[in-house]
Amino acid sequence: MALQATPYKISLDISDTDRGVYESVKFTVARHPSETELRLASRVLAYALFYHPQLAFGRGLSDSDEAALWQSDLTGALEHWIDVGQPDAARITKASRRAPVMSVLVYGNARLWRDKVLPQVAHLSTVRVLALPQDGLAEVASKLQRNTHWGVLISDGQIYISDGDEQITIALELWQGELPSA
Repeated sequence: MALQATPYKISLDISDTDRGVYESVKFTVARHPSETELRLASRVLAYALFYHPQLAFGRGLSDSDEAALWQSDLTGALEHWIDVGQPDAARITKASRRAPVMSVLVYGNARLWRDKVLPQVAHLSTVRVLALPQDGLAEVASKLQRNTHWGVLISDGQIYISDGDEQITIALELWQGELPSA
């Protein structure tokens, strides 16, 4: 018998002062049986970081031809492809051709990935690469519960996550392109 995905009900109060986005959103995200806590936390943070009313989760690990998240316009045309993790250069190049903007939110020990992959995609002007530091992401992942309500403040390349009891600060690293803007 195949293992089922685990649903997580997430509520985020997003205050992104860099982009002028102030929203309270609720969504359910499915955690694939083979998905790590770090990847799930990265997808949730990517949702907050790139929030747009048309942003949606892809099927992720169950469909390798889809983005972790993507944003479409009202006609269904793809506007923004967002991957999390450490995709190879071919995947980044292909995604950059499918959408006008392509973002990668890297997590994990990615220095070797950066040295190998980024030179191959440096010429792609529509690709933005941001990295989440391992320690901060691990702390965030440990706080992710099946029912989670976080306040997320994004300001000057910093993400502040508050669950009411404590606050975690994550400093984004910009490896290519520009930080998300309005």
